[in-house]
Amino acid sequence: MNRLELLWTHLRSSFWFLPMLIYAASIVIAVALIEADAGNARGLIDHWPRLFGSGAAGARGMLSTIAGSMMTVVGVTFSMTLVTLALASSQYTSRILRNFMSDRLTQIVLGIFGGIFIYCLIVLRTIRGGEDDYVPSLAVLFGVVFAIGGITMLIFFIHHIASSIQASSIIESVTQETLAAIDRLLPADRDDEGPALEDRTVPATSLHASTSQKVTATRIGYIQSIDAETALRVATEHEAIVRLERGVGEFVVIGTGLASIESQTPAPEDVIDRLAKVFNIYRFRTVDQDPGFGIRQIVDIALRALSPSVNDTTTAAMCVDYLSAILAHLAGREFPSCVHRHEGAVRVVSVEQTFSGLLAGAFDQIRSSARGNLSIIVRMLEALQRLAARARDDQRRRPLAEYLDCMTELRDSLASVYERDQFDATPRRARGVLGR
Repeated sequence: MNRLELLWTHLRSSFWFLPMLIYAASIVIAVALIEADAGNARGLIDHWPRLFGSGAAGARGMLSTIAGSMMTVVGVTFSMTLVTLALASSQYTSRILRNFMSDRLTQIVLGIFGGIFIYCLIVLRTIRGGEDDYVPSLAVLFGVVFAIGGITMLIFFIHHIASSIQASSIIESVTQETLAAIDRLLPADRDDEGPALEDRTVPATSLHASTSQKVTATRIGYIQSIDAETALRVATEHEAIVRLERGVGEFVVIGTGLASIESQTPAPEDVIDRLAKVFNIYRFRTVDQDPGFGIRQIVDIALRALSPSVNDTTTAAMCVDYLSAILAHLAGREFPSCVHRHEGAVRVVSVEQTFSGLLAGAFDQIRSSARGNLSIIVRMLEALQRLAARARDDQRRRPLAEYLDCMTELRDSLASVYERDQFDATPRRARGVLGR
């Protein structure tokens, strides 16, 4: 992901960018309608006097009322949005707030209400009374139409807020965003056993390299994305091997080693700077190149639901189900090789992402918090069974079998014989699927 793509990601997840575009559009519409009305205002009034025949005082009073009402609605909408953000943060996790902020409908509604207010102001300043009175009748009529549309949007927005605060909507939204990131980053379901081993063989230090230089972080934050194409281009130009030592989603501090460059001659300072800029570091993680962060958000919701203060087993079970959907989407995907070549020569070695690592990230903490909870334990075993049915090779089946062995340790945490009998039946089905 380059800098422009990263900027666009930040803009579309902000509350102000899309509303500002709508405000600009409202100004353009107001000016266009006023100009269109200037040439045939008298003709419109003569043909449709009941629609366009309002005087200067009436038009000014109506637009003033609409403008004042819209500002009141904007305040109510912002209050509803902030209350929703506070409830979502306290009930689920603060990491889902960016999902609410990037909600396109919320941004459009805020932009429409503010845009109607600006539209009325632009039209109001053109209304003149007295001997040379002028009323842009067409623009005034559209002001009424926009006001009716704004009230309709307010009712729809209330319905949208009530729906979006539900646990199922939040978890499904995070899941869809994560699945979309997986589709962008990973190839489609494969039909073979993966690439040849030599394509993934990580080379040792180049025999021709006489120098190895470190590339360090210049700011604090999380690695949001890595521009591997730029790193490959830099390594090719300098005839070097670049080893990316940090992966997407990792936290770094100033001076942390990000990469190393091995070459015959020391790389110039500008080459080191270009490699440092390959890593986009910011104060928070995003899902765009980091599907693990989407998994992390759902895990946080599950842990909050399993906490003694909340004790919401149903929400935690829902999280396990959606996590299994994400992992099932990954089970047949080919993870990109950590070795990047140019014309057959190894140029970049990156941190490899694995299915077993994402599996552990999805279930480890939930497994620890689910001790004694038969419903969640059985739901996790059923999730492993679904994943086993999707696994196509030993690279997927092996971590699933190992995790199934870890799950059997939870049997002793169940209090009654009935619960242990229920537990015993599920792993057998999962092992049967793995055996096939």
